[in-house]
Amino acid sequence: MATTLPLGGNYGAFMEKFELRPPQSQQLPLHGLTFAIKDIFDISGRVTGFGNPDWARTHAPAGATAPVVLATLAAGATSVGKTVMDEMAYSINGENAHYGTPTNPCAPDRVPGGSSSGSAVAVAAKLVDFALGTDTGGSVRVPAAYCGIFGLRPSHGLVSTENVTPMSQMFDTVGWFARDLSTLSRVGNILLPLPADDTIKQPTQFIIPKDCFEILGSVEDQTYQILNASVAKRFGNDAVDNRNLGEFVSNNVPTIGKFIGDFSKSKSPSIPALSVISYVMRCLQRSEFKANHAEWVNTVKPNLGPGIRERVYEAIASEDGPMEDFHALKTEFKSALSALIKDDGILAIPTVPGSPPKLCMEAAALENFRSRAFSLLSIAGLSGFCQLSIPLGVHDGAPVSVSLVARHGADGFLLSVAQELYETLKEETKKAWSSFPKL
Repeated sequence: MATTLPLGGNYGAFMEKFELRPPQSQQLPLHGLTFAIKDIFDISGRVTGFGNPDWARTHAPAGATAPVVLATLAAGATSVGKTVMDEMAYSINGENAHYGTPTNPCAPDRVPGGSSSGSAVAVAAKLVDFALGTDTGGSVRVPAAYCGIFGLRPSHGLVSTENVTPMSQMFDTVGWFARDLSTLSRVGNILLPLPADDTIKQPTQFIIPKDCFEILGSVEDQTYQILNASVAKRFGNDAVDNRNLGEFVSNNVPTIGKFIGDFSKSKSPSIPALSVISYVMRCLQRSEFKANHAEWVNTVKPNLGPGIRERVYEAIASEDGPMEDFHALKTEFKSALSALIKDDGILAIPTVPGSPPKLCMEAAALENFRSRAFSLLSIAGLSGFCQLSIPLGVHDGAPVSVSLVARHGADGFLLSVAQELYETLKEETKKAWSSFPKL
């Protein structure tokens, strides 16, 4: 049982260990499962640390418990403690200068991914059955991909963020991790609202954009070929659509023309249209972060770790930019993506642009990786769509994943499609990796 592990022997995943017990009933849907809670969720009587000792020092214990935690407990699961997170949720790396970096059980020489690093590690290390995290810019999807587990970012606004410390309310979501789709879906049955119509449709199309895999995805792991082969085998060749996403976005998001010139000259691998999407999301996120936390940062002058310090102070010193254009582009992008995916389509993309970075990677290389990662992550982020990161296994010492994205509110459909496709994905992955020489 995870509850018997000492704090020092748990891959550095936990801030503190304690038990929150559910009602005693074997009939409850999550009976017998254990879970961990990112240190961004309020638990009555405990201080929410938000990844930073100065935050914990200057905030009183929470007066109420987050509804998602209460719902999970009421469904029969037992919480075993709070997990380490990146400071102020402002990183996708997973390294914390104050509390240590949780060890990635899937690749110990690589970062675990953030900001929900401890929650992902607790699941990957089999210390708990599932864990709660938050995802604003990628903080569930990235650690899920890095740690070789499943991670769901639900549709924006579908799961309560009440009594969760905000990063940027326009993009904040509560997500969760599990080692298997069954557990992930069981948690979804508790936290996601019941659909008005519970008949699950078959997907009619899978958009697998070649440009996302060629430019942003890793080529040696064969994920593009694996996805195409899996979808064709399970749903038929007619379901596969390999159109370029960058071209579609450029042609269907009018306001993008105001920004795209600045991103068309990049020397690093990129899709200019998706670079604009990423830029707009990060500007909007930064503006809300500043509104939420600038006063505290300026008053307390907290000790922030390297990388986080620079981003936080840049955010609170920044000008907001052309907010009207940013909001217009956000609305247009959601509308365009809705028209592309429709009610019963799926967009399949790499979760991240390659293998997880090594621990203590040089800053310039890490920034390049982050920039390419956000081009992928901002697709679901700016649109508010749901996204599921699916592990394919470990290839050449690093975990490999793919992501499925569905329209806003189609979370049940997304989980159902993943269940249908997963066994075929595993078969095609095994076939591809045994056929191609390792690099």
